[in-house]
Amino acid sequence: MLARKYGKEKAMKSPFGSVLTAMVTPFKKNEKVDYDEAAKIAKYLVANGSDGIVVTGTTGESPTLDSEEEYELWKVVKKAVKGKAKVIAGTGSNCTATSITATRKAEKIGMDGAMVVVPYYNRPSQEGLYQHFKAIAEATTLPLIIYNIPGRTGRNMEPETLARLAKIKNYVALKAACGDLKQIATMRKTTPKEFAIYSGDDGLTYAILELGGCGVISVASHVVGNEIQKMIRLYFQGKKADAKKLHEHLMPVFDVLFITSNPSPVKAAMELLGFNTGTLRLPLIPATKEERIRIKKALDTILNFKF
Repeated sequence: MLARKYGKEKAMKSPFGSVLTAMVTPFKKNEKVDYDEAAKIAKYLVANGSDGIVVTGTTGESPTLDSEEEYELWKVVKKAVKGKAKVIAGTGSNCTATSITATRKAEKIGMDGAMVVVPYYNRPSQEGLYQHFKAIAEATTLPLIIYNIPGRTGRNMEPETLARLAKIKNYVALKAACGDLKQIATMRKTTPKEFAIYSGDDGLTYAILELGGCGVISVASHVVGNEIQKMIRLYFQGKKADAKKLHEHLMPVFDVLFITSNPSPVKAAMELLGFNTGTLRLPLIPATKEERIRIKKALDTILNFKF
């Protein structure tokens, strides 16, 4: 699909594609999940740069969704994209048994993979992390992505632990959102070449490509998916200067989407594009009027959108 737009050059091999969008969860005014709008957003993402979609990750407000809402979202998005993109379920929790149950359910539904976040709040040791992820892998045949984001979880997965987990067959990728390029470089050196490393921070995608990354699991791809896809394709075509220039051009968008807690800004941005993303569930709140002005200005200035 995207090859028709940007040429047929082969990008670096990755298990789910180069650009995966961590999709928002739309709500109605009564805070019920808007499944029809979720299907509409998923179709839009696939038509605008996304090779895959991660459903019920942090951007999808997973902490405030119950399990039945998550399962229904997986089914709705999977049906909506009709096999045109990979659909990954966010199944991580700080309870191993809960993560196993969710991952098994994702497999039963027919998801293409699952993303499992480092357990949050309870701060397990590195051996505890290893045992947690090992138990989940043993409970499923799905390909799995490890999600390391210590700023949210309170625990960093160290390179030695990742190297051990990368030896487990169905751990195929890492979403790296630690913000530490030195650590990510070490992780690249100490994992098999077929183990994919995705940027988990839009602003660091180009730098992570330079370290041996394969792409990005993105928030900004909700609004600049085609541009991010083009940037990565340029990089793997050997046009690094052009890729870097495009990445730098997009930085104001990357920055503005994190002026307050994700996903408040990206939901506001999607509303500017005409989607009914609705409110956020407490304790998160919608972007303020001032924040919305900044978001609108960035999209208008960088992308020449006319609202």
